Amino acid sequence: MAALFRKSRYSTLSLTPQKAQGGEVMKKKEIPEGLWEKCKKCDEIIYTKQRESNLDVCPRCGFHSPMTAPKRIDLLTDSGTFKEIDANLESVDTLKFEGTASYTDKLSANQKKTGLKDAVVCGTGKLDGREYALGVMDFRFLGASMGAVVGEKIVRLTEHATAKKLPLVIVTASGGARMYEGMISLMQMAKTSGALKRHAEAGLPYVVIMTHPTTAGVTASFASLGDLIIAEPEALIGFAGPRVIKDTTQAKLPEGFQTSEFLMKKGLIDRIVERKNLRKELSLYLEYLTYSCKVQGIQKNSVK
Repeated sequence: MAALFRKSRYSTLSLTPQKAQGGEVMKKKEIPEGLWEKCKKCDEIIYTKQRESNLDVCPRCGFHSPMTAPKRIDLLTDSGTFKEIDANLESVDTLKFEGTASYTDKLSANQKKTGLKDAVVCGTGKLDGREYALGVMDFRFLGASMGAVVGEKIVRLTEHATAKKLPLVIVTASGGARMYEGMISLMQMAKTSGALKRHAEAGLPYVVIMTHPTTAGVTASFASLGDLIIAEPEALIGFAGPRVIKDTTQAKLPEGFQTSEFLMKKGLIDRIVERKNLRKELSLYLEYLTYSCKVQGIQKNSVK
């Protein structure tokens, strides 16, 4: 019986490095870094290139990961038609902010990391041959926080759209105001809202596309002022965080109250659109809203 339990020298795996001919040690093949990743929603291990080729959407559960501004622009415009405006505007450390790192150092590091000057890219482009003004926020740059440059670029884009009689589309993704700039960052809420009011008075359409996450000062200003507000599935949208709201209101908060699905039921959002359908649907909205505004303009002129 003892022979049945005796280890065979042929069945054991050697834990020592194997030697090839000539005495050289054979090394295990290393997996390149970044080849695989874990989905933030379903925790499944997915192939990074598969997620990227799927418009940054998890192929397992459909979670919409944040999308960079250049990729978003490629998605929403005809090839080669996007022309950036005010590309060289950069933030200034007016308050000489110092923390674990200075604001100047943070700006420099984020510019190097993203290849962007600040957290929003603005310009004009065409979608199915129809020209419009487009602003896209990029969460990689300091959480797409809204400082003086973000506010100024949004205002200049809006004024350009108003002057050229173009429909305006802004894709939002932000952690809120950029507190490195103190009160200056909060002033951008009123500044952007004022420019959008003049755009509306000119009878021109404004479409907002809310993506994950859109919060705080951005939500409380230009992100909520669209004639049509679209959101991606399961996007986090709100003003303050759940803990702050609960402490302030002393009320029990409903589950998922800051998701795009919940907010559509409550009337803040008009429609939830999956990323794969976003280009087609935006083109239809621009066609409809542009035609509608023209009709309204003709009716106003005829009354006068």
